[in-house]
Formats: sequence, C-alpha cells, structure tokens
Amino acid sequence: MVGESERHRRLLGEVAALYEWLEAELREHADQAGQCNACGACCDFVGYDHLLFVTPPELIYLAEKLGVTSLRKVDSGRCPYQEGTKCSIHAHRFAGCRIFCCDGDADFQSALTEAALKRLKAICVRFGLEYRYADLAQALAAFSSDTCRPAAEPYRDPRIG
Repeated sequence: MVGESERHRRLLGEVAALYEWLEAELREHADQAGQCNACGACCDFVGYDHLLFVTPPELIYLAEKLGVTSLRKVDSGRCPYQEGTKCSIHAHRFAGCRIFCCDGDADFQSALTEAALKRLKAICVRFGLEYRYADLAQALAAFSSDTCRPAAEPYRDPRIG
C-alpha cells in the first residue's frame, strides 16, 4: 500500500481538488464540453486512433484509491480499466478521461487540458516528483510502488543536500 504520511495525504488532496475543479469547469461549460454517451469508444486506443497521456500524481492517486501498489498494464490496445463499455475507475479516472468527450469542442478541450497540465506540473514541483507526461501504456508499465515513495517521504531540498 502506498505511504500514509501527511505529505502523501496532501498530494492526494491536491489531485482530488484538481479533479473537482475540472468537473466544475466541465459543468460550467457543458455546451463546449460535450456529453459522454459511455460508449467506451475512446477507451479503445487503437480503434479510436488516439493516445491517453497521464502524469505521476494521477497514477499515485489512482493507486491509492484502488488500494494497490501496482496498476494494470495495457495489453490489448484498450484501457485496462474498461469493463465492457464501462469505466471501472470512473470516479478516479485521469484528467484526460475527464476532459475528452467525443462530441466536445476541441479548442475547449485543448485549453482545459493545458490548464490541468500546468496544475499537475505544479503538483510535481511542490512534492518533488519528476514531471512526466507519458502515454498511458508506458506510464502503467513503468509504475511501481517506487513511484509512490517520493510522495510519501519527507521532501529533501536538493540545495541543502
């Protein structure tokens, strides 16, 4: 199980706050955000011809919410958390999953993605995590409990040594 330090709890809280902010933005701009039909098409990365990119704070958040130290791997070209046409991690899904909607306005989605990434990068900086914006398949393959450890341990300022 991932660490339980105060620092780790704060990181999880910041990711949760980011997701809440995203949901509020999507509600406020529903006309541009689009409406998800829960068809599962976008979870088929090969069939839909796209990639989903994620960051370390999102992976840490998901692992904590699932109570695991490792995450499923992408082995079929589909999201490993898709069950039928449904998302089995919908409440904990990544920022990209929250933002993208088949019938949403591409410019709105792009601007919201950039704002979310700016916030995710700031979370990485605050918690001493290496910022990586990686394809889901690569990110899940590389994820391990070692990824969580920096978020759970006290921060060491590199200028002090």
